[in-house]
Amino acid sequence: MSNFRFGRRLAEAEETYDFPPYRPPSEADSLLLRVTRGCPWNRCAFCPMYKDVKFEKRPVEEVKRDIDTARAFTGGNVETVFIGDSDSLVVNTEALCEILGHLHGAFPSLARVTSYARAQTLRRRSLKSLERIREAGLTRLHVGLETGSARLLKRIEKGASPETMISACAKAKDVQFEVSVYVLLGIGGEANWPEHACDTAKVLNRIDPGFIRVRTLTPQPGTPVYQWWMEGSFQMPGPETILREQRALIKDLEVTSQYLSDHVSNYVPINGNLPDDKAGMVSMIDEALEKLSSDDSFKRDLDKMRYLQRL
Repeated sequence: MSNFRFGRRLAEAEETYDFPPYRPPSEADSLLLRVTRGCPWNRCAFCPMYKDVKFEKRPVEEVKRDIDTARAFTGGNVETVFIGDSDSLVVNTEALCEILGHLHGAFPSLARVTSYARAQTLRRRSLKSLERIREAGLTRLHVGLETGSARLLKRIEKGASPETMISACAKAKDVQFEVSVYVLLGIGGEANWPEHACDTAKVLNRIDPGFIRVRTLTPQPGTPVYQWWMEGSFQMPGPETILREQRALIKDLEVTSQYLSDHVSNYVPINGNLPDDKAGMVSMIDEALEKLSSDDSFKRDLDKMRYLQRL
């Protein structure tokens, strides 16, 4: 059952269910379960998502009631679940395992349970704790790398260094989590895209995640990046630069990962399995760059996308 249909049925029944406000695009068909509210870090310069939400861990019994409500309205026919909000691994091991146990008991058909996870939180977790959480049924972690540049990570206040990102993801892989890493195209601005592409590829090569997911920076009001853009200290890259940046990134990747442009912000849907599809992916970007320089209507379409993203 889709999130929309599930939410509508809950509303019609006047039931209470606390939906996470955000989820990865790949979790569009997943049941959404809110274990925390907000973000324990909440300082990233590009992110507006939880700025007005006070961070808190939901009581275990409250989460279990949501699971029971979801079961009642789905009949237990659920195969994938996404746990929100921004970093469920901040919940203590006992509580999180209890929630996961109740979740799998309610939905025996579950094949995938995923969550966002901050690199710093992963780094602080012991391997024993992560093993218990993995065995309890959390299967995939979505980790925001954004960039592999130490300088840019510091500027956007990500709260983690490249080495922290690498060691955190390695720890997750050691206990058999699937790791999905996010890259933010354009976060280096017009001036720093080569550094962003080169350093990000280096970090991804050391992580070798199961999934690399890219999205294009869209400065949002209320964030420092938006303020920098308005003040002129940050120049947002145009479509051509974003495509060149993505081309350089893919060219330098030496991974066995699924590469996905599965976000509405991206100009061109570059997808494939690396290393096998690298040549075709680069060729697709080259075709887009050629078309951008020779096809005025295509250029207008991408410029329109760029404009609409900023509304």
